[in-house]
Amino acid sequence: MHPRREITEMFSTFIQVESDRFSKWLIDIKLRRSIQNCLECSEKVPNSENFWALYWYKHWQEQSHSLARMHLSAYLQEPSYWSAKKTIARFTHSQYNLADYFQMANAEIETILKNFNSEKSSSLKAYAAMAIPSRLKDILRQRKEVDICTNWALLRKVSKKQFLEALDQAGLSPNSIAQYRLAWTCFKELYVQNQPGGTRALPEPEAQLWEAVANLYNRERQNQLTQPTPQCTREKIEQWLTQAAIYVRAYLYPPVNSLNLAISEDDATITLDLPDLSSDSLIAEMIAGEDAQNQQKQQSQIQAVLLQALQSFEVKTQEILKLYYQQELTQAEIVQRLQMSQPTVSRRLFKARESLLSALVQWSQDTLNISVTSNLVKDMSTALEEWLKVKYGESS
Repeated sequence: MHPRREITEMFSTFIQVESDRFSKWLIDIKLRRSIQNCLECSEKVPNSENFWALYWYKHWQEQSHSLARMHLSAYLQEPSYWSAKKTIARFTHSQYNLADYFQMANAEIETILKNFNSEKSSSLKAYAAMAIPSRLKDILRQRKEVDICTNWALLRKVSKKQFLEALDQAGLSPNSIAQYRLAWTCFKELYVQNQPGGTRALPEPEAQLWEAVANLYNRERQNQLTQPTPQCTREKIEQWLTQAAIYVRAYLYPPVNSLNLAISEDDATITLDLPDLSSDSLIAEMIAGEDAQNQQKQQSQIQAVLLQALQSFEVKTQEILKLYYQQELTQAEIVQRLQMSQPTVSRRLFKARESLLSALVQWSQDTLNISVTSNLVKDMSTALEEWLKVKYGESS
């Protein structure tokens, strides 16, 4: 293979793994244009993979440039893949397959870049080949810990910050989060902190304990909660904390097929912003013009995909979305308006957002032929929230 073509492939292609085997290489068109433009504008620069790896690393290090990060992610596909192969060979009884480990490895690339020291090691690929397996082992150790501990052990281990972020991610209203937090605090005070032994050996709370927690909650709610709330039964307290443990478990260790796990750092919707390697910017201008036309077409397609997904929801779900985004009611106000339970409203709202986000991700994969990244999903989620506000705002 010609040296320049080999460099181009290294910094613009991504591995696709299906189940337990290598499937194919995927080409990111914008990354290919980017590296080709760099090579054409820098004829005197050596055709060395290590040169370009360090170049993009320093560019990422100085500016946290998304384009540089994606080039480096493409470059580190091979150590990620071989690390996944080694891990699956070592942990033969694991519940995860090769594709799962490969996703985990790619999700750690940002951490690998942050920990790499170019002054001590001149080879980013060699460093990644050593660091990624270690990161995978740590992840598996953590996931095993959370898989085997009980709900009560998990609630003992979790910090207040993690607890609140888990509830927020689950879509609970501020008032519900405050109630969950108070219940959790009362539970820890009366039960968890007073239990001897390790966190995994905690016994199931008895009815007498739940009664005591409910009594403490009902005494503290008048001082601790900003909004008036009715008295709570012991059954309700147990239900809240059981659900809270589910939220925390999903927040701390999401399943490997979650949309929040990266497959590769490949974002085909980026605005092309190339380093200034030459005074001749004609190529960059041509690409920018082409990108503008493509973006307008893509926006129309995305609009159609989201509207179709909205129309597929149940009538009650559509009504909840309308009340939440058009009339800007809180979840508590929606509960009163529709005479539904708080968990039902929260669950329907959360699942509606997830379904819309999933449709958006699926369109990106099918139409743009890209792999999904954690950063891309976060950007999509933010854009989706803005789209819902605008869409229902137009109908008000």
